[in-house]
Amino acid sequence: MTGTASSSAEVSLSSLRRASHPRSQAKRSRIVDAAMRQFAENGYHAARIGDMAAALGIAKGSIFQHFGSKDALFFEVYKRAVCSFPKYLDAPADMRAAGFFAVLYYWLVRTEHLLREDWIPYRISLLGNYGTDLVLKREINRFLIAEDPYGTVAFVRFGLSRGELRKDMDVEMIVSVLDWTIERFQDALLVSELDPGLFRRPGEMPEKREARILQFLELLRRAVGAQTADPPPRSDLRRVAGATVVAKPKNTMAKSRRQT
Repeated sequence: MTGTASSSAEVSLSSLRRASHPRSQAKRSRIVDAAMRQFAENGYHAARIGDMAAALGIAKGSIFQHFGSKDALFFEVYKRAVCSFPKYLDAPADMRAAGFFAVLYYWLVRTEHLLREDWIPYRISLLGNYGTDLVLKREINRFLIAEDPYGTVAFVRFGLSRGELRKDMDVEMIVSVLDWTIERFQDALLVSELDPGLFRRPGEMPEKREARILQFLELLRRAVGAQTADPPPRSDLRRVAGATVVAKPKNTMAKSRRQT
């Protein structure tokens, strides 16, 4: 499979000029929209460029003119998907006032929203994390590190400024810990909804789900939390996260992040 790293090097100057034209940009956007649904519904390998072209009423070659390869097209789809998720600090003001770990709890208890209303971008983020080859995954990781679409660095600095995180750890180490663990934990919660027999017994009580979230946050607090910072009371966590879901949860906060 041709990766974006190799295909991008082959893009001609004329292709770059076309991409900068407003009409061309609009067409690229339409192609990405159609491709996003095709990839989400069929997976990376089963999605066909010809089907995308047919859905748009354009020639298959037109898609390759704009993106060069299937890898490059998926990469654009992936970037749009993860950039559609909110950043950590997009949590409501009262959540931020309650602190770093309260913000994490707020997003984690809203994880199912990804499945219910944001299933297309979430599915794309899963494909980027688990369903592509190493060449394309390398490009995805570079993008996540360079662009930080979930605002993890700002979120970690927020926690440090409040004295809730360890100051003896490198900031990038804490960022990586969040990226590696939060997204994987969210994926596990969501996949259990898609296939209850995979991660847990069918019919598990919501109370056990919340207990797992709280246990996970306690593990994180012990790993990266400041020793002098007391954990927020569980009643406070439930209170600050108890509002009706109106905002989109992350990653994919992390999601698929620097990985994850």
